[in-house]
Amino acid sequence: MSETKLYDVAVIGSGPAGMTAALYAARAGLSVALFERMMPGGQMAETEKIENYPGFPEGVSGYDLALSMSQQAARFGVEEVAEEVERIDLSAEPRVIATPYRTVEAKAVIVATGARPRKMDLPNNAELEGHGISYCATCDGNFFRGKKVVVIGGGDTAAADAIYLSRVCEEVTIIYRRSQLRATRVYHDVLEGLANVRFEWDSVVEEAYAYDGKLSGVRIRNVQTGEQKELSCAGMFVAIGTVPNTEFLAGALPLDEGGYIVAGEGCATSVPGVFAAGDVRAKSLRQVATAVADGANAAEAAAEYVAEHR
Repeated sequence: MSETKLYDVAVIGSGPAGMTAALYAARAGLSVALFERMMPGGQMAETEKIENYPGFPEGVSGYDLALSMSQQAARFGVEEVAEEVERIDLSAEPRVIATPYRTVEAKAVIVATGARPRKMDLPNNAELEGHGISYCATCDGNFFRGKKVVVIGGGDTAAADAIYLSRVCEEVTIIYRRSQLRATRVYHDVLEGLANVRFEWDSVVEEAYAYDGKLSGVRIRNVQTGEQKELSCAGMFVAIGTVPNTEFLAGALPLDEGGYIVAGEGCATSVPGVFAAGDVRAKSLRQVATAVADGANAAEAAAEYVAEHR
């Protein structure tokens, strides 16, 4: 039976927080395992263009930024493990991290598993996912070229999705439960200048219609007046918030009411040697810049912890 490999730091999740944490920890001379079940970058890699990350005057592709971060971490010796973490034992010393294919140990752990898009509460939501309902405009937008689509939500993601879709779709309707977007002001100005983008304010989707197994339209309700109407559409792009990826923890760390890991600005959790970074951490702002900052803080704290417990 092979010996379980021991790392100084295990980073779970390779979004911008996880890759930054791995980079900083490796540059501190620590052995680092970086676990990621899918491609590096997380939600960042699915973003067509990031315009608010410093250092890129013309913006940068989320995929390109993720690739650069991954290559940079690898250059400093980070060992990437393309496997999903199924179980973690934070009571053990050292900590135990298990995937379907291996079990490793680590002196310190940084949880940076991010969050996933929140889904609509519709009876036929699951059956229409991939058949008209999508959570990634840059991934699926071209399937609806020349067609009518709706975007659900009013934050930065919804606004960016609508702008992207306006380039390929005949008409884009933003459906939002409030009377104005909460997206950053720059998005308002762009959207107002797009002739094929329209708005349904104070409205929510009550029902999604299907024809021949594909989305064909939605019924919406105005929350102020109660008025209902039907809109024909081939695609629905949902951007109504996120859900943290914390199920695998199985109660190992304290979570807030939204399911996010409770950790301070220094990213330390209540379990010594265990840190949380990025979108999975309870905080007020979730952006690439704040994820990167979390990753740096978590790695520095983890390095100090490992040094104190040699």
